[in-house]
Amino acid sequence: MAQYQYNGYKRPKNTKKTLLHLLSYLGHHKWLFLLVGLLVCVSTGANLLGTYLLKPVINRFILPGDLKGLLTAVAGMGIMYLCGALASLAYSQLMIKSAQTVVQEIRQDLFIHVQRLPLNYFDAHTHGELMSRFTNDVDTVQEAMNNSFAMIIQTFLTLTGTVVMMMVLSLRLSMIVVVFLALMFAFIRFNGSRSRKYFQRQQAELGRINGFVEEMMAGQKVEKVFNHEKKDFENFCVLNENLRRESTSALAYTGMQVPTVVSLSYLNYAVSACAGGLFALSGLMDLGSLASYLVYVRQSAMPLNQFTQQVNLLMTALAGAERIFDLMEAEPEVDEGDVTLCNVKEEEGRLVETAERTGHFAWRVPEAPGVSGAPEVAEAPGAPEVAEAPGTPEVAEAPGTPEVAKMLGTPAAAGTGTRLVPLKGDVRFDQVVFGYVPEKQVLNGISLYAKPGQKIAFVGSTGAGKTTIINLINRFYEIQSGTITYDGIDIRRIRKDDLRHSLAMVIQETHLFTGTIADNIRYGKLDATDEEVREAARIANADSFIRRLPDGYDTMLYSDGSNLSQGQRQLLAIARAAVARPPVLILDEATSSIDTRTERLIEKGMDAVMEGRTVFVIAHRLSTVRNSKAIMVLEHGEIIERGDHESLLEQKGRYYQLYTGQFELE
Repeated sequence: MAQYQYNGYKRPKNTKKTLLHLLSYLGHHKWLFLLVGLLVCVSTGANLLGTYLLKPVINRFILPGDLKGLLTAVAGMGIMYLCGALASLAYSQLMIKSAQTVVQEIRQDLFIHVQRLPLNYFDAHTHGELMSRFTNDVDTVQEAMNNSFAMIIQTFLTLTGTVVMMMVLSLRLSMIVVVFLALMFAFIRFNGSRSRKYFQRQQAELGRINGFVEEMMAGQKVEKVFNHEKKDFENFCVLNENLRRESTSALAYTGMQVPTVVSLSYLNYAVSACAGGLFALSGLMDLGSLASYLVYVRQSAMPLNQFTQQVNLLMTALAGAERIFDLMEAEPEVDEGDVTLCNVKEEEGRLVETAERTGHFAWRVPEAPGVSGAPEVAEAPGAPEVAEAPGTPEVAEAPGTPEVAKMLGTPAAAGTGTRLVPLKGDVRFDQVVFGYVPEKQVLNGISLYAKPGQKIAFVGSTGAGKTTIINLINRFYEIQSGTITYDGIDIRRIRKDDLRHSLAMVIQETHLFTGTIADNIRYGKLDATDEEVREAARIANADSFIRRLPDGYDTMLYSDGSNLSQGQRQLLAIARAAVARPPVLILDEATSSIDTRTERLIEKGMDAVMEGRTVFVIAHRLSTVRNSKAIMVLEHGEIIERGDHESLLEQKGRYYQLYTGQFELE
């Protein structure tokens, strides 16, 4: 069974490095593992010594007929075997506890590190590939930790001790056992090398059939609509037959190992018994030594077979551990920001930092940058020089000096060495150039600004760069050149957690978590009260359908909210953003699955909750963006038109064509 389960895995590429990394985790519990090793030695030593004691028991007590001495010797052997059994029980329990603790630490470190990885890592690796680290790879490490560590020590000591004790009893007879052990070891190596390639093929076929079944289960609705059951069954039968063929070949070799090793061990025992009998008759060996020797012969094959299997299991675990540690060594997301978010209150016309949750926030800006080479806070967040399309009117007035002074705050309010900048939601792009890969630019010198309270919309064809702009505001990716400022602060200076805490985002692909509806709304603000949750649901127009559910806000959601419609799921996502009440709200096709009537109700609610706050909207429905302060029309990473709805219609350009249906978004 062990061969069937593990031989399909490859060996680690760098065994030494992986083993050292794994030993670093074991080192956290070195005294516990040392105790396990000592208990294994006690258990193995008791078994080896008990077998050897057959010699004096037979020679000194059984043959002379000393019944009293025999009872005493048997009692002593019983106590010794009992100590070995207790040591075996103790180390097995300690091994389980320590192994589970180590695996818990590995899994915990892996999860923490994955959360720190940049988004471009997830763009380059599939979810299934990452999940296999937490499931298959961690499971192989756990299995090896539970069984292999103690078992390898025990089988190695048993095998070595058995051979040594047989040589002590009779060196000449031991040569027979050494020859047979060498034959067994050679066969195991040969059989393993031949069967490994078949197991690799089996694993590949198993992966194909599992992927096919998963795909069919997920696409049952499409399969039934197009009556594709017969064809899918035929494809499944082909994959199933391939798996059967490769499994048969693999198991044919594996099935030979145990019977062959057992047969060789019986032959070894028979030859040793005959030769030992001749030695005893000729006076070259006493009867007690022969009895002990033959018991050692009987138990010599088992530890060799177990040791080989445990080494294979350990190498499999190291291969899984190598994949885990490779992921742990992936470069985490870089964050050199020194500007943080803090709660503030106003005292005597000045902002003062406070530990209370006031609902008002400010940026805590060090006077001297805490990170070498970090960009400075902009002296004045005036409107950047923007390349307007010919004849395009100015969208919004650039903030004047009084507003700038108010935005930058006063150093004295924050304390020595820092100043407080009120969190308003002023976002500006200045000649931003960005590409997901160096050889292909997505944004080509984008410049725009959004003053607090403005609603800015982006329209354009698929791939024009709309969602990319949103991703850069969140600093999911780093720009190649240009600057992005937030309340006059270069976002590279703002700590990423604090930056994202000031934003709320509703995307087209809604993701709901296992839990109640109230929990999913409260995800936007973990300490939100029940009333705040309900108010957010009312703003998002979700309250009515939630109250019609059997358990209302306590309705449990599973499988990403599969018991709700797509439109209802998006309403919950909007409610999640509404409860956070951020200064900046980002809507990326947030109402694509909602009817126009509900959309108008949501817009009214959002207009109320986002009063004085900045909103970025991406939408294919132009009705969604009509009331935006500024509409940016993007094409091939550039802003080709900008203005409000009326001015863009007057230009009779691309937006006019989109609005009148002369040109469609693709």
